[in-house]
Amino acid sequence: MDIGISKKDREKIAQGLSRLLADSYTLYLMTHNFHWNVKGPMFNTLHLMFMGQYTEQWNALDLIAERIRSLDFAAPGTYKEFVKLASIKEVDGVPKATDMIKLLVAAQEATARTARSVLPIADKANDQPTMDLLTQRLDVHEKTAWMLRSLLEE
Repeated sequence: MDIGISKKDREKIAQGLSRLLADSYTLYLMTHNFHWNVKGPMFNTLHLMFMGQYTEQWNALDLIAERIRSLDFAAPGTYKEFVKLASIKEVDGVPKATDMIKLLVAAQEATARTARSVLPIADKANDQPTMDLLTQRLDVHEKTAWMLRSLLEE
């Protein structure tokens, strides 16, 4: 394979994107779980908001995995791999609605940090498609975290 990025650099980028995929999948699952299980006075607002968020997240998973494949590496695709790679920990039980929001803020921010950590590697390798993907993901995660944080304001 010769796309102008060395195998060593492609491997580093793919490893970073694999961590991003694991965080993204964990965030997706957490958001979908909260969509199913939210209750209380903000039920309708959160139920609809979470649906929009998990749908966006679901669509992003394919983009990240396909970029890893474009670099000629296998994308992780099992819960076992995701648990090992993700910086986000699974939530036990069903938290109250406000706690769901706090957990999602933390997970969105963690996913943004993971995406940001791959940017210098992709930039050094002159990998614009990965940089573009990461920039788009950062925009989504930072904006979503802000919107969720806004719900916590008194």
